[in-house]
Amino acid sequence: MSRLMVVRVLAAMAAVVLLLGRPAAAQQTEPPRPPEAGAGPGAVVPDPRPGEAFADPAVAALQRTATDVQKELADLSGLVRAAEADLRAATRDAEAATAERVAADEVVAGRQGEVDRFTAALLAVQSRPGGLQVLLTAGGPADFLQGSAMVERMRADTDGTFTAAVRRQDDARAAERTATDAQDAAARRKAELDRRTDDASNRAAAVSSEMRGRIADTDAAVIAAQKAQRERNERTAANWRAYTDRLAAAGIRPPPGSALRDPARLPPSLRALPGQDGPQPGVAEAVLPGGERLLVLPAETVAAVDAAVGALGRPYVPDKGEGPLAYSCDGLVKAVFKDVPGGIGEQYARIAPVPAADAQPGDLVFVGPARLGVQSVGVVLDGRTMLAADARLAGVVVTDLPGADSVVGFARPALGQRAARPAPAAEPGGLTWRCGSVRLPPRGPGEAAGAWGGYPNGLIPQAALCRIGVGTHALRCDAAAAYQAMSQAFAGAFGGPLCITDSYRTFAAQVRLYGAKPALAAVPGTSNHGWGMAVDLCGGAQSFGSPQYRWLAANAGAFGWSNPAWAQPGRGREEPWHWEYTG
Repeated sequence: MSRLMVVRVLAAMAAVVLLLGRPAAAQQTEPPRPPEAGAGPGAVVPDPRPGEAFADPAVAALQRTATDVQKELADLSGLVRAAEADLRAATRDAEAATAERVAADEVVAGRQGEVDRFTAALLAVQSRPGGLQVLLTAGGPADFLQGSAMVERMRADTDGTFTAAVRRQDDARAAERTATDAQDAAARRKAELDRRTDDASNRAAAVSSEMRGRIADTDAAVIAAQKAQRERNERTAANWRAYTDRLAAAGIRPPPGSALRDPARLPPSLRALPGQDGPQPGVAEAVLPGGERLLVLPAETVAAVDAAVGALGRPYVPDKGEGPLAYSCDGLVKAVFKDVPGGIGEQYARIAPVPAADAQPGDLVFVGPARLGVQSVGVVLDGRTMLAADARLAGVVVTDLPGADSVVGFARPALGQRAARPAPAAEPGGLTWRCGSVRLPPRGPGEAAGAWGGYPNGLIPQAALCRIGVGTHALRCDAAAAYQAMSQAFAGAFGGPLCITDSYRTFAAQVRLYGAKPALAAVPGTSNHGWGMAVDLCGGAQSFGSPQYRWLAANAGAFGWSNPAWAQPGRGREEPWHWEYTG
């Protein structure tokens, strides 16, 4: 055999080996970005607030129904997500198996061609080379031995090539069967996903129909209650104006608080007001010519009650509620009395206390009961009513004084501050009450707090929210003010305000979103949009890495806004557009 033929044969065999050892190219696909969900992944936590935390019994009943609905829809969402995960896994398996089959087919085809060319070269003399042919063509004993060894090696190489080709072909067929099985599994998972999605969407539509009547009934009850509340507020304001008018008509100008602190040294024409333990400091009375007695309060107290009456109807906020747009219970007291501590506990501890029997208009009433700690404060109006920023009713309202078992003390701001006394603390392990209703904590890092008033998620009256100045978009009032300030700062950097697509989201709107995409949308009644504490932004802010998003990431925290941890890259639900107010 010529050396040229040997070289050619070995080169062809080397090419086959290289082809056999070449791996199939890997394919990468970027997962699609999920649509807006508005809530982090995880189990739905039902609203734990008791009935007395809500504004009206009808509202409490609606919340119980909503909780049942949330559990049912959450279960359906879980089934949809499980089916979707199965589908993704089956699809990945199918794609991997298909890629392996295609690569194997290509390798086998190339291998077969090389084998065919190799065989043709060896059989060019119309027979496989053997020892006789080598003996007849050998130039001597050395050539014969060398040629015989070469023939044996070529025979072994040829047999190995064919064997490898057959083995690879078998592997390719197995890969093809695996791909087919995986594709069939993916089809079954897709059908299961479609069925689960249809179940959830159909149930959401049924829920919308079922809840519509209940929501309408609850709205009617809330509207009636709000109307009655407005009328009560107006009557109280009129009564207060009548009192101050009587003072003016009698020629009585309220003296400063310092002039009334010593009952033994009151201004002329005033006399001490009897109290439980003797004459009361900080108040007095005047006796009119006809013998009528008229209560005289310090000028600071009259001004404070004037301001509080002027705030009637303003919305409630749990924090930073010192007005003028919205108030918390302790924020209202701080705003109208000015020279008092800021928090409920400190107000209780530092403002001079008075006996319950001595409470007068303009005094403060601290509300518990003791097992809940000092959780609310109001301004006494008379022996039956007080004025307070009430979380349960979501506004500044006139309401009944609580019973003796719920009052933890009275205090008189006109007497100034004193050495601190211990304030009752809430018993451990219970719900956190504030300003008359339960306040729930945030669910995770960077998320807004949960329930903050006496209404269910997505069923908050518009009167309890504040517009942000863009269309009909509204938020809880402190969130609205913070958003407007942030948008103004944003405009300074980009020449225009923030672009917004969503803010407060009603329960009905949440049901519609869930019905469209039950695997992705938040279960109705669980989104922080439903608390008026979240926004969805646009205009560039909807993309990670954009200048707008980078500005928000660097500056939003200064305004109390956060892109929650669950919405950030690599956390499972990337939503750069979703921002929540954390205060």
